[in-house]
Amino acid sequence: MKFTVGIAMSPLDQLIPLAQTAEECGFANIALPDSLFYMETAAADYPYTPDGSRMWNAETPWVDPLIAAAALGAATSTIGFYTNVLKLGSRNPLLLARQVGSVANLTGNRFGFGVGIGWAPEEFEWCGVPFKKRGARVDEMIEIIKLTLAGGMVEFHGEFYDFDRLQISPAPSKPVPFYVGGHTDVALRRAARVGDGWTSAMMKFKDLVETKRKLDDLRAEYGRADEPFELQAVCIDRFGKDGYAELAGAGITDSIVVPWIFDGIPFDGPLEAKQDSLRKFAADNNIAGGAS
Repeated sequence: MKFTVGIAMSPLDQLIPLAQTAEECGFANIALPDSLFYMETAAADYPYTPDGSRMWNAETPWVDPLIAAAALGAATSTIGFYTNVLKLGSRNPLLLARQVGSVANLTGNRFGFGVGIGWAPEEFEWCGVPFKKRGARVDEMIEIIKLTLAGGMVEFHGEFYDFDRLQISPAPSKPVPFYVGGHTDVALRRAARVGDGWTSAMMKFKDLVETKRKLDDLRAEYGRADEPFELQAVCIDRFGKDGYAELAGAGITDSIVVPWIFDGIPFDGPLEAKQDSLRKFAADNNIAGGAS
């Protein structure tokens, strides 16, 4: 099982040194979060907390994850990056294809594209995109981004997007893996049908095991049971060597962790303390090249 460092809500001037330290310690990836803006009043509850509240406020720092991946990639040489997850619904697929391809090329194929729909109506409507039919629109977006990243002249004629032959160059020299986020049945079906993996928000171990079972069944239904498939998990009730061994035994391939939280260091805590937490976690869990 690989270990990925989650850097959500850390001050932006800490991101490069944290990525460099994580690389030195043998972590496999950096998980890059996405948030467009903070609306003072939200029309919908946040779906991944018990009471629907957001875990951040208007002053919490965020950076565009694709720009972050390019910057962190330039400052490192081996560690990978993936969005966890980028909200597709409010964006344009051709512009995203250009950005994703650029990041993949500039990082030497060290980038994975974690995608979701987005939970907030405001992020759609204030960016000029209808909230209705968002799932079907995102399905077309994924198809378009994959199509254009494969290289060559392509065209697309769908319900929501329509364009004649075009080409985005250079195409990445290797396929960009797509990781699909979301806990609903529709999201799991999307992951099983078109994803190279599935990524979780915060979940308990028993729920992860049940989700893996559903994904296995769905992938068999779509004839993809024998294809490689990543399971990226944020588990909130399994920790330490025994806990991570249990996750690996359950089929989790990538555990997303925030080591400084285990040491009581807040998201906006000092850089040096976070770096020490990364080193301690790596030593305690025998991380070498990203493997437990």
